[in-house]
Amino acid sequence: MNQEVQQQHYSNELTFADLISSVKSGIRYLKSKWLIILICALIGGLLALAYSFLKKPTYTSVSTFVLEESNPAGGLGQYSSLASLAGIDLGGGGGGIFQGDNILELYKSRLMLQKTLLSEYNFGIKRELLIDRYIEYNDLLEEWRKEDNINSISFQGDPSKFGRLQDSLVADIILKINNGMLAVTKLDKKLNIIKVEVTAKDELFAKEFNDKLVENVNNFYVLTKTKKTSQSIRVMQHQADSVRRVLNSSINGVAAAIDAAPNANPLLLTLRVPSQKKQIDVQASTAIYGEIVKNLEISKISLRQETPLIQLIDQPILPLEIHKAGKITSSLAGLFLGAFASILMLFIKNISKGL
Repeated sequence: MNQEVQQQHYSNELTFADLISSVKSGIRYLKSKWLIILICALIGGLLALAYSFLKKPTYTSVSTFVLEESNPAGGLGQYSSLASLAGIDLGGGGGGIFQGDNILELYKSRLMLQKTLLSEYNFGIKRELLIDRYIEYNDLLEEWRKEDNINSISFQGDPSKFGRLQDSLVADIILKINNGMLAVTKLDKKLNIIKVEVTAKDELFAKEFNDKLVENVNNFYVLTKTKKTSQSIRVMQHQADSVRRVLNSSINGVAAAIDAAPNANPLLLTLRVPSQKKQIDVQASTAIYGEIVKNLEISKISLRQETPLIQLIDQPILPLEIHKAGKITSSLAGLFLGAFASILMLFIKNISKGL
């Protein structure tokens, strides 16, 4: 048994010695191939340097704004029961539609990105859609011509009437924007400061796309948060106008009934009936109108309370921040990758010979 253990230990020592020997042999082999490694490293460095010259710079536009949610119930507790008579809910309005990070996802939605892409902007001497500008500086039309035989495409008109081809191309562009161009983040989880970054090869496109996107999303956010109360206000305003017309008609009716019998005999009570009926209509319409107006004003107060505050802090201004591939950094990275690739290939070649 002891002899077997000693033989196993001796075998392990031989294996470790063989490993050391293989490493030394490999190092000697690489030293003998230093010229090949050097040439590959130089080729890698030159290719990386050429890439840094050929790669187009990118521009980043940045917008930051603060979003302050409101508390529509604050200060309106005494009016809650009164407002409920008119069907007004002062407890939350837009509620939790965009609570948490939902507004961040709204920036990446197809609705908002498509609306932004189909916005017009005056680029120098001509006014064109942002999507046309994107297609132009990315040479997408040439790519579509080769791959899909698309010689021309137009995105003018109503988006709801777009054909299958237009919708698919818009969806493809939106996917590219979400994957590499657009970044929407919160600077701090405890703060409501939102940062929107757009990175593109075209400086004017990056700036205008950022401006339009922030404008569209923030407007949509405010309209959606206040939509319920705004609809209630429109309905009550229509009711108030209708009751006011009825009240005016009743007042005119009272005057007309009195004018019809200016010197009525006090003993003939039937002569008073028409004017008294009109006066009852006036009193009822006055009470109804007063209640509707009161609820309408309460609803307007609620709308002001529900409207969130969105205050821009920073907007993109020209010139935008530019990003270029550093020539020295690219060259060093190319040297390292070229050397590493040559060493790996030499090792594989040496191992395959041994097999």
